[in-house]
Amino acid sequence: MTRIDTRFAALKAEGKKAFVSYVMAGDPDYATSLEIVQGLPDAGVDVIELGLPFTDPMADGPTIQLAGQRALASGQTLVKTLELARAFREGDETTPIVLMGYYNPIHSHGVERFLEDAKAAGIDGLIVVDLPPEEDEELCIPAQAAGLNFIRLATPTTDDQRLPKVMQNTSGFVYYVSITGITGAANAVAGDVGPEVARIKAATDLPVIVGFGIKTPETSREIASVADGAVVGSAIVDLIGQGKSVTEVLEFVRGLAKGAHSV
Repeated sequence: MTRIDTRFAALKAEGKKAFVSYVMAGDPDYATSLEIVQGLPDAGVDVIELGLPFTDPMADGPTIQLAGQRALASGQTLVKTLELARAFREGDETTPIVLMGYYNPIHSHGVERFLEDAKAAGIDGLIVVDLPPEEDEELCIPAQAAGLNFIRLATPTTDDQRLPKVMQNTSGFVYYVSITGITGAANAVAGDVGPEVARIKAATDLPVIVGFGIKTPETSREIASVADGAVVGSAIVDLIGQGKSVTEVLEFVRGLAKGAHSV
């Protein structure tokens, strides 16, 4: 079992929902980013999604794109992102880390080398948004063989014919994208999300976590009430982009986590 599997099993045993937070590695700089990531568990985060900055983030809206640009401008790379994860692990051996990004930096690093380095750095799972199930041999299957979860996205357009293919080699949890379009584009609505989560759960035993469009503690609570947990990314990254202090960012995260955990 990975740390992700262990964390979700513990949450289920306690009757709790998960709160997952996304931050871009290296935004606005390495030191500040590390300080934020180190503070996330105490703020109530159950799973950390660590963004891997990339020059062409096609699924991301302006907020995440700008975060990636800030990170790249500060010198963040895949190697430095793994260094950040390794530094986090020096003080936390239990909180799962999911590396989220695009395939190009991984391919450039070399898949076998990347998987070895990611595992050694304490990464537990991967979300690679531009690798469809048809290309599982590229990274998904090798990652799972290396002991990393490969987490797949399902969306409102993933119909019943496509869903089994999407679920085929997915592990850890399923990330349901609550809206169509790019990150930060709209607000999630529990009434719309609930039936879709139920449809996905009929096709898998994995936890279904919902992200995109969750910006407040109230929405975090509402979405967690119809899923196994909630993910917040753009709303947190936006505060970082505004230059808010680490303390302010973590207080905001704490409120979001309380929302999800109050269900």
